Amino acid sequence: MNKRVYGVIGISSIMANWNADFSGYPKTTSDGSVFGSDKALKYPMKKMWENEGEKVLYIKSLKLSSDKKKEDITLVPRSLKERYEQLFQVEDLSKSTDAGLIIRNLFEAIDVKNFGATFAEKPSNISITGAVQIGQGFNKYDDTSTEEQQILSPFRDASKDSQKEEEAKNSTLGTKIVSKEAHYVYPFTINPSAYQGYVEMGVTEGYTEEDYLRFKKAALTSATSYATNSKVGCENELAVFVETKPEVYLPNLSEYVRFEKISDITEEESCREKESENRVEGKVVNEICLQFGALLRDLADGILKVEIYYNPYTTKLVADIPEAKRFNIFTQKEV
Repeated sequence: MNKRVYGVIGISSIMANWNADFSGYPKTTSDGSVFGSDKALKYPMKKMWENEGEKVLYIKSLKLSSDKKKEDITLVPRSLKERYEQLFQVEDLSKSTDAGLIIRNLFEAIDVKNFGATFAEKPSNISITGAVQIGQGFNKYDDTSTEEQQILSPFRDASKDSQKEEEAKNSTLGTKIVSKEAHYVYPFTINPSAYQGYVEMGVTEGYTEEDYLRFKKAALTSATSYATNSKVGCENELAVFVETKPEVYLPNLSEYVRFEKISDITEEESCREKESENRVEGKVVNEICLQFGALLRDLADGILKVEIYYNPYTTKLVADIPEAKRFNIFTQKEV
């Protein structure tokens, strides 16, 4: 693939928890800004690829393990070595003497092909910088808040019976923590030349157009398709793909994205003109402003194509970007 790609991926979280820290609350920086890690976005992509039958190496998989001393059988995660052996049908990785074969196998995994890998398992110590790099996704909605729900379990906690010398009389309480509303915007870049050295070694064909299209599909749908208890309410709401010539370098485009709530008045009003005292009461909709149009115009000779995917049912898009095509992110039909 003889081009670079820059863009952003937007995730909405309505009464859901897109990326929690170990306390259960949405992740924040030291100044209180809510953000989602790149791992939170990559995981639904990996699950989607795995469900489609693709080889995914860096994802949790389980096995039954027997303890001969205690005669117990427990459920445990596989090690990286065990996952590699399972995925590529290798009997014993430690006995492998062909480093080239190991690297070729790694590039067969779609997650490694996109995001790279650190593979420190005997007899190899391999580090692959991924062609696709995804940054941290900061929440762009200023009025986000956290809701805490009490949940009643149908069971009592029997583990405390011995402490009280009697059975627990009540069932236990749990807690579910969600963001009332948050809108995360992630920056990403795709640099196919990251694999040039491996192409010269003959262990991969490099990052191809087909690889890009598979990543693009996951970037548009993986969060929407991934429905767990905490992720129901999270969906893809924005994706921008700016394809450029290989020698063009763009900054993180997420810094040029603005989100706000507006009254549904007219299509022509720009987000800068909608001051709070001038707003008309009515239906409130989301407005996403892409403010990197001037940057792309100044680099017009190096821009090959711009595609914008968004949710037209809930969102007004303000973007002065020349020759950009707009698509419905759910139907992927041109708007």
